Amino acid sequence: MTFKGLLPLITATVICGGIALVKASEPQPIVTVTPPVQPQWRLFTAPDGRFTVLMPGKPERNTETQKTHMGEINLEIFVAEPPRQEVAYLVVSNDFPYSYGKITPPEVILNNAANMALKTTGSNLISQRNLPSSNGHPGKEIEYVNAGGKITRSRMYLADGRLYQVMVITTKKQQRTLAKTITGYLNSFQLVFKK
Repeated sequence: MTFKGLLPLITATVICGGIALVKASEPQPIVTVTPPVQPQWRLFTAPDGRFTVLMPGKPERNTETQKTHMGEINLEIFVAEPPRQEVAYLVVSNDFPYSYGKITPPEVILNNAANMALKTTGSNLISQRNLPSSNGHPGKEIEYVNAGGKITRSRMYLADGRLYQVMVITTKKQQRTLAKTITGYLNSFQLVFKK
């Protein structure tokens, strides 16, 4: 085949190749991905100084009275909910009547608290284990899921007649993406006792 015979093939290749190049070089729309807002984690100290914990921002403080078989118990609740995340970080504490805290074994109190959490939220237990605080106070960790699919991971500690509950409530999706953050938050909780 001569050059004249190849000319139509070369022309067709250049034209088709040019079209392909033009199409390949067309500008693509710019897609901007906004990463989730990462909260500013800070060490939070309870107003009475009895505990510290890392919190995503300054938590809101609420109080609530709950009726129990022992009578009314006052709950102190600290909660932080980072923007654009389906997660809440909480610390709840309450004092028990003196006699209940002194005569009831810590394991019974912790088991009762775990059972009450499951009952009041209509949840199913996923896992539980005994887990003392970093300074040796009796503790328990439970994980449960409610009917709406929200997962709660809670650590409960009993110290000097007071129950502390350190919790994270989230969705299954957020639990997977925030697994290390959740564990870090739970591990950051420290009971502080003045001498």
